[in-house]
Amino acid sequence: MLPEKIAAWSMRHRAVTLAGWVTLVVVALLSGMLLDGESRRSTDPGESGRAQTALNAQNTFDPLRENVLVEAKEPGSPPFATNRELRRATEDLVTTLTRSGSVTDVRSPLAAAERVSADGASGLVGFSIAGDEKDIRPNFETATARVAEVAARHPSVRLSQSGDLSLSTVVDKGIREDVERSELLSLPLTLVILLIVFGALVAASVPLLLAGTSVAATFGFLSVVDDFTPINSATTVITLLIGMAVGVDYSLFFLRRQREERARGHSIDAATRIAARTSGHVVVVSGLTVVLCVSGLVFTGLDNFTGLAISTAFVVGLAVLGSVTVLPALLSLLGDKVDRGRIPWLGARRTTAEKSRFWSATARVVTRRPALWGGLGAALLILLTLPALGMRLQDPTPAESLPRSLPAIDAAVRTQAAFPGVVYPATVVLTAENGGPVDSPALRAAITDLDRRIGETSGVLNKPIAVAGVDEAVVVRVPLSGAGRDAESDAALAKLRTEVLPETVGKVDGVEYAVSGRTANARDFADRVVERMPLVFGFVLLAAFVLLLLAFRSVPVALVSIALNLLSIGAAYGVLTWIFQDGHFASLLGFTPYGGVVGWLPMFMFVLLLGLSMDYHIFILSRIRERRAEGAVAAIVRGTGTSAGVVSGAAVIMVGVFSVFITLSAIEYKMMGVGMAVAVLIDATLVRGVLLPAFLASLGERAWRRDRKSVAPARLPELSSPNA
Repeated sequence: MLPEKIAAWSMRHRAVTLAGWVTLVVVALLSGMLLDGESRRSTDPGESGRAQTALNAQNTFDPLRENVLVEAKEPGSPPFATNRELRRATEDLVTTLTRSGSVTDVRSPLAAAERVSADGASGLVGFSIAGDEKDIRPNFETATARVAEVAARHPSVRLSQSGDLSLSTVVDKGIREDVERSELLSLPLTLVILLIVFGALVAASVPLLLAGTSVAATFGFLSVVDDFTPINSATTVITLLIGMAVGVDYSLFFLRRQREERARGHSIDAATRIAARTSGHVVVVSGLTVVLCVSGLVFTGLDNFTGLAISTAFVVGLAVLGSVTVLPALLSLLGDKVDRGRIPWLGARRTTAEKSRFWSATARVVTRRPALWGGLGAALLILLTLPALGMRLQDPTPAESLPRSLPAIDAAVRTQAAFPGVVYPATVVLTAENGGPVDSPALRAAITDLDRRIGETSGVLNKPIAVAGVDEAVVVRVPLSGAGRDAESDAALAKLRTEVLPETVGKVDGVEYAVSGRTANARDFADRVVERMPLVFGFVLLAAFVLLLLAFRSVPVALVSIALNLLSIGAAYGVLTWIFQDGHFASLLGFTPYGGVVGWLPMFMFVLLLGLSMDYHIFILSRIRERRAEGAVAAIVRGTGTSAGVVSGAAVIMVGVFSVFITLSAIEYKMMGVGMAVAVLIDATLVRGVLLPAFLASLGERAWRRDRKSVAPARLPELSSPNA
């Protein structure tokens, strides 16, 4: 087989192979530093994307708005209209901000009744950050400092600042900290698990080194790709953890098989060649399956998903390449030294690969009564899937995603409660159909009419609105009811798009409008995902089926493998819904439920899990097929038992790596970590130990083509030297 030929060449040319890998990693890192240009901006789908494109075409940008909620710290204080301290603090704040020179368009509740909350308890000061792009950050920091100074002068008043830049700053900081935390936790956690699996420091370090260099090279290449396709911060975190998981898993498959062949009496190089022909082949097929499955994300037409597909393909492809080239060369170079640095109580026991008594006994029991055990296992997974029937796809706002202990998040929650929709307003972009300035007396009259209509729909569309000129365009911010991304906000958005705007600014000749904003972006994104979901799912299932069919030449095996994967993914969906949407274990996992599941997560999980979980199926099925000459049931028992060590180790590593997501701050990452870890855990236990043996035992020889010969590895001639 090709993997064996590549491995044999790599062992004969160890220096060239290792130097080539180092060169590849260095070139990737250097290209990322030297060729890194301006990152490509992501474009939203649908109407929000049209609004974004219209704004990007302007020579200036939409002013960033900030709000400061003014309220008394003590409950039961007089209302804003009669509270002297609140009014003095407001006047001080407006004067201080205006004199700072860092803001423009300051709006005060002292001059506009619509800036006093409906319950009369608080007021809202609004302003835009002054300056061009290079001045925005310094001016924002100046304005924030001035707000803090005013707050210090009025200790009985709470000033809570939130807005465009406040929230984006805290989100960006949270992502950076999550990236650092994932790097800090994933490497030592993986090393500890590998030490337990191999019992030797050198053997544990080899997979970690290969996975780490694969991830590093991927990041280098992605810095160049980012100039053409958006690669966001979330993709970076996902790529890191997926790269560590698959890189270590592929090395683990190879190393354990090599140890098994060494225990049978083969030399280092002969055992490595056998491992390349068997486990190396599995690694190539598994990697190809993952790459093909994640490439289905391209069919969404969403550039963030395209970037994620590219990054995953890069890191998985490099992990596969390293497993069939660098790993054989390293093992040939190290020889018996790979078992150096043995850990007491583990090293002696882990030097050779052993058959699992537990999983062998489990497979033996299951194959005696496959219908019973298969039915019970399938029923359990179906039961776990049931909560997913009530899954609500709903993206969280920053205030729902991040902990309220962050000042900007707490401010956003307080402001949203007092002035619904102000924190996450709809952004209406008005442009001229034929280009040129859009502002005109007719448009200004239509905006006045729009303001009146919004007042009439209070509770659905809210005040205060904000109007700003952006070069030749005009931008109107309209607060929507609801939490920003729930059914109420969606209904308000629909009313704005389909009723209020067509009846006001839509009647002005030559004016085009498009609505964006957090609610609109999330709604349009979810609509695109749902629209393209059948195409993506169909492509992924077809790709997986074709690959399994080519690998095993068996339609029943391919269908059974896909069916079992669908069961485990469905169970993961159910657990995800039960925990995060219904709010179970919220305090333990450190999140606040908001009544939904992130809209893009089910599709992402489906695509990635179908690819990753095929690792176990392909590995186990390959072991079973190797022993077909022993009889159908005996092959299932032996194949399940001998693959147990590898699959268990790989599953522990994947579950450990994906559990790192749970420790991150954003609820989206926590959902992903729980969903992925649960699916892998189900695959490695219930599916591997019960359902797969049960289905194969029920099918018997019908699972395989009768003219297909067993592919048990033949003993290779001993190699006298690496260059023989």
